[in-house]
Amino acid sequence: MLPWTAIRYRRHVPETTLVAGYHTDFPTAQIERVASAMLGPRPGRLLKGAALFYAGRTYREFDGIYALSQSTRQVLIDRGLENVAMLDLGVNKARFGPDKADPAFRAELGLTGKGPLLIYAGRLDAEKRVTTVIEAAQRLPRELDASLVIIGEGRQLGELQELARGLDVAFPGFMDDRDRLARAFASCDIYVSGMADETFGISVIEAQASGLPVVGVAMGAMPERVPPEVGLLGPRDDADAMAANILKVWNGDRAGMGQAARKLVEARYDWAQTFETLFDEIYPAARAKARERQDRRSVGERISATLPRLRDRRGAGTFGLR
Repeated sequence: MLPWTAIRYRRHVPETTLVAGYHTDFPTAQIERVASAMLGPRPGRLLKGAALFYAGRTYREFDGIYALSQSTRQVLIDRGLENVAMLDLGVNKARFGPDKADPAFRAELGLTGKGPLLIYAGRLDAEKRVTTVIEAAQRLPRELDASLVIIGEGRQLGELQELARGLDVAFPGFMDDRDRLARAFASCDIYVSGMADETFGISVIEAQASGLPVVGVAMGAMPERVPPEVGLLGPRDDADAMAANILKVWNGDRAGMGQAARKLVEARYDWAQTFETLFDEIYPAARAKARERQDRRSVGERISATLPRLRDRRGAGTFGLR
């Protein structure tokens, strides 16, 4: 509803400049995936097509558009939208870092494992595919003695807790204290995500800023966030592949991956850069397009105002000749 509230306002106040961000790939995550699970693949694809049509219709009303990844940018371009800008989000690199690690973190959560401590942070809803993370933990060798921390809240909490029964797993809930979250990331060993439709992945770069390698899914924005030197990606909904990748990272150059992840964040993901791009590039371009729209509207209004007078004069001349 919110985009159309803004669009209707602009129709009443034409000098308004509207900018839209494509933050969620809802045609895929909320429409196709859900519909395919309930109705089958073909209805899922048809409903996704309808959702993409709606997205294109909506975003054409805006003077400026930005996407958070090349994959979602391409979704908009495929709908015929032009001049879709790219905007990287950022992370507070002073707050999130390897130096925030606390050896007491594991014991505070009641975890007893002595092996790798895995972590996921985000909403506990079906689209996030947290079930894949837990199923991957179930497939790890018992002698690995791994533990798992799942941070967040959502509709799937009870289902996930039941699925994790018998594993060394902690559900500390949603952490609104960012310093507490930074401590949690830095105190773990590997960040794990089953999300296949990520449009950016803030929690991914927060984990990378904390010096963690990432194990995830090779879909959505994840390939852009996780090049091979900082983690491993596998197929969607494949717990066996995820478990295998966790083992590869744990038994490989995990420290080197963590250091590379931190360097990647330091080089690319900074909130100052995000807002410089937004205010110095995206907004000015949108304002320029809004001025062009206003100029076309003014020309159209002048033409519309002139035509009746021309018709009156023509009619009067014709009458005189008769």
